[in-house]
Amino acid sequence: MTHTSPISNHLQSPFLYPLIDTHTHFDAPIFDEDRQHQAKHAYEQGVRHLVLVGYLHQHFSRLYETQQAIEQMSLVHTDEAQRSSLYPTAHIALGLHPFYIEQHTKDHLASLAKMIQDERPLAIGEIGLDTYTEAMKQPEAFAKQQRFFEAQLDMAVQHKLPVMLHIRKAHAEALAIIKAHDYDAHKLGGIAHSFSGGEQEAKAFVKLGFKLGVTGQITNPNAKKLRRAIKAAVDEYGIKCLVLETDCPDMTPIMCQTSDEPSENRSALGQSPDNEWQGADGHNRNVPANLPWVLKGLGELLNVEPAKLAQ
Repeated sequence: MTHTSPISNHLQSPFLYPLIDTHTHFDAPIFDEDRQHQAKHAYEQGVRHLVLVGYLHQHFSRLYETQQAIEQMSLVHTDEAQRSSLYPTAHIALGLHPFYIEQHTKDHLASLAKMIQDERPLAIGEIGLDTYTEAMKQPEAFAKQQRFFEAQLDMAVQHKLPVMLHIRKAHAEALAIIKAHDYDAHKLGGIAHSFSGGEQEAKAFVKLGFKLGVTGQITNPNAKKLRRAIKAAVDEYGIKCLVLETDCPDMTPIMCQTSDEPSENRSALGQSPDNEWQGADGHNRNVPANLPWVLKGLGELLNVEPAKLAQ
C-alpha cells in the first residue's frame, strides 16, 4: 500500500519560495514505496535542499543509499536543463542519537569517527541528551548519553563541522556541557533541532551561536510554550536565528493532519528501531513537501511576510 499525505498530494501551498528542509528522516522505510514521488513533489513546493539526518549506526549506509537514489532520479532525464530542476539535492548528517543510547557502542563511535574522516558529511547529528522516559533518566544511561554527546562534540571540533542537537527534557544539562566544551557554534554553526525548550533556553542557545529548528509544531496554537520561546528568541536576536525543518515523517503541520491526535504524540522515531514508522497510515506521515506550511505558520506567528522569512 502506498502511503500518501492528503494535504501535500492534493493541495498546493499558496506560495512558492526556495527552501531548505534542514532535518529529515527521508531515508526511513515508510518512504520506500513513494520516495521518488515525494522528492519530486517537494521540489514542486520549493524545497531545493533536504538534509538526511542519522541517528543509528546500523542505518548510516541507508542515508547514502537514499542520497544516491535521489541523485539517480535526476539522471534518468536526458535533458540537461531538466536535471537540476526536478528533485531536491540531498545532504547527509551523521550522528548517534541519545534516545538509542542503549544500542550505541564504543565501536559505533569509532566507526562514526572514520566515516566523518572519509565521507565528510554536512554536519554531525543528531546528537545530544534526552530524558523523555524514566529509563533514560537513570544515572547510568544518562552518564552514557553525556559521554557520547561529548565525544561527538570532540569530532565536530576536530573536523570543523556543525552539529545538530537533539535535546528533550534536558536543556539545562546540554547547555552546561556545551558551555564547558571547546565547540563554538559561532564559528562552526549548529542547530538546536526541533527546539522544545522555554524562552530563556531558546535565547541561551541562540546566544551560543545555534539556530533554532522550527517544525510543524509551530502551526499548533496549543503549543504555547514553544510559540512563546520562538517569539522571545526572535524579539532579541531577529529572524536569522531560525531555520525550518519538517523532521519528516514526524511533526506534521496541523493543517496537514488527518486525525485529531497530535502527530508528535505518535512519533515512531525512538519507539521501536525495528519498526520505524511502519504501518503508519494513522500516523499522519509528514513529508518534505509540507515545509511551506511550516513557513506559513511561523510567518503568521511572527507577523513576518513569508517571502522575507523564506530568505
